[in-house]
Amino acid sequence: MVNIRNLDPSASPLDYYGSELRRLREGAGLSQSQLGDILFCTGSLVGQVETARKVPTREFSERLDAALMTGGFFTRLVGLVLKSQLPTWFRPYADMEAKATYLCSFQAQLVHGLLQTKTYAQALMGARFESDLEGLVAARIERQRILDREHPPLFWVVMSEAALRQEVGGRAVMREQLAHLLEMQEREWVKIQILPFEAGAHAGSHGSFNLLRFESDPDLVYTEDFVQGHMTVDSAAFREGSLRYDHLRAAALSVEDSTALITRVMEEHYGEQPEPGGRALA
Repeated sequence: MVNIRNLDPSASPLDYYGSELRRLREGAGLSQSQLGDILFCTGSLVGQVETARKVPTREFSERLDAALMTGGFFTRLVGLVLKSQLPTWFRPYADMEAKATYLCSFQAQLVHGLLQTKTYAQALMGARFESDLEGLVAARIERQRILDREHPPLFWVVMSEAALRQEVGGRAVMREQLAHLLEMQEREWVKIQILPFEAGAHAGSHGSFNLLRFESDPDLVYTEDFVQGHMTVDSAAFREGSLRYDHLRAAALSVEDSTALITRVMEEHYGEQPEPGGRALA
């Protein structure tokens, strides 16, 4: 028996998405199973989305628009749904990140969220969150769409070598993640520098931070603690952050040497290794 759960469409973007999916599906005279067959998924999945128990993906939304001929309605709506999965305190920063024309970031230990693979994000966020993990990961991957725009921001990242060697999710996950960094490094508007351990004490010793520049809005600095994030447009703070970032870029390896280090760590630290019996381990 199909589980019918009444939703309040005004409660959240996810509830609105689910209620509209049910309304349009029923209007088309389709059962959940029939629509699932069209979408190449289970009727149970359709039901979970309709009852706001599962966060829809962008691919699901695109197929849904094609199946129900809704003119891109769900594809447009899913961006709002995924954004709503972000922590409340993070959403203002995500809005500014999407507007920025120049993103500078120093990452003291982990791969930047805009550069994370899905499996890396799952392993990383799974260590802190037990519930809503799927939605949080989907929201993080959705943020990365700004790098796929026709006119993406210039994105320059300095990462500590620790981000390459801190094993998150296992060897296979890390190999995939470092391979992804190499792919992103090939993009004209993405630059990745690695701050090697040999650099010693450095200007980023106090932790990670982001600098955002805009066409019309004031420049801002963003930092995080273990509770929430902090944004400021104070000009003195931005000047201090810019000075620290310039020192970090100067101390880091060049983009070319950083690429070589990422490749070396990927192959030597996360490459395939044979078991005693000769069988390869991923």
